[in-house]
Amino acid sequence: MTHFGIICPASAGHLNPMTTLGYELKKRDHRVTLFGILDAQPKTVAAELDFWAIGESEYPLGTNAELFAQLGKLNGRPALQYTINWIAKRTAMFFREAPDAIKAAGVEALLVDQASPAGRTMAEFLDIPFVTVCCALMLNRDYSLPPFFTHWGYYPAWWARLRNRLGYKLLDRLGRPIQNVVAEYRQKWNLPVNSSYGDAYSQLAQLSQQPAEFEFPRQHLPECFHFTGPYHNPASREPAPFPFEKLTGKPLIYASMGTLQNRLMYVFHQIAEACVGLDVQLIISLGGSASPESLPELPGSPLVVGYAPQLELLQKATLTITHAGMNTTLESLSNGVPMVAIPIANDQPGVAARIAWTGTGEFVPLASLNVSPLRGAIEKVLREDSYKQNAVRLQQAIHRAGGVTRSADIIEQVVSTGKPVINRNRK
Repeated sequence: MTHFGIICPASAGHLNPMTTLGYELKKRDHRVTLFGILDAQPKTVAAELDFWAIGESEYPLGTNAELFAQLGKLNGRPALQYTINWIAKRTAMFFREAPDAIKAAGVEALLVDQASPAGRTMAEFLDIPFVTVCCALMLNRDYSLPPFFTHWGYYPAWWARLRNRLGYKLLDRLGRPIQNVVAEYRQKWNLPVNSSYGDAYSQLAQLSQQPAEFEFPRQHLPECFHFTGPYHNPASREPAPFPFEKLTGKPLIYASMGTLQNRLMYVFHQIAEACVGLDVQLIISLGGSASPESLPELPGSPLVVGYAPQLELLQKATLTITHAGMNTTLESLSNGVPMVAIPIANDQPGVAARIAWTGTGEFVPLASLNVSPLRGAIEKVLREDSYKQNAVRLQQAIHRAGGVTRSADIIEQVVSTGKPVINRNRK
């Protein structure tokens, strides 16, 4: 039995897959402890994992509500910069407090979300192995591909490569607060300077929730990189009551803007108005951004809930309208459900670009959002069979990828051998 420690952002898009992975390892008789702020505790406990609070004085219970309320009002570059500054501040807190906690808990190996910059440095400082887990869009840099925060498509032409490099230069400038924190602690702990962005990720195994088919053509990936497909399990999630008796039997459109960038209430209004007259039933999940009672009556009187049992509803859905968060996107594809995306910020534009590239849906940039183009995208995806066919194609790819079972196998191999797990079938 191995005692694994989990480090990841305390938001649903990261906690859900990481606790699902932890749940799988616990079923295999390993011990799993998540180290995080108090707001991460409910989902950790729901997955029957151990929890060790970090930063209790600096981040008391309820801190995320204030953060999400502010972040939910932003979009585009301001939202990305806000997110980066937030990550930098929490990274510094983790560096101050997590090493002692991880050592005291007796953790033998770490599972580090790729969006948690502290992971490799802490693992090296503690001299324990770690595995990188890409819960969001994979961040491995490749100048032949556009940066994750853009909705640029994939083009092999010279002008696209030049554009990509300029985008990465902007990302480097925006990301300096995180880089500075990591560099400070690597120097303090006498660790070598990271020479490239890839140095931050595990050289033993890197796991991505994406199937290989949901990624642009890549030229450079480490041999230990594995496209495993998504991690989701209703048994490891908090229950969400839902009035299933109100389902009408009409084609179901499920709309969710996630749990972070979901305070733009006009977006929900645009979605509702765009669906009026389509002979469908629209369900809107607010993701905690507001209570259904606080909203004015929306056009078409859709069924609006604070939270929804997403995995169950996607089994019944004909179409998903999404912010292009990685979890909602992959959960839709796992059920063969095509999408219309309205990306807001961070990696969502990059996910939306891949939805369009794979033919599993369309996207409408937030700057262009109004009823006419949104309704046109919805009607197009509902009308043309290719979107459903491509969603089913991705569903089959996800099934082949292996998901949480394959990921747990790889993690166990890392611990048992102490050597890199090479992906012999990587495309």
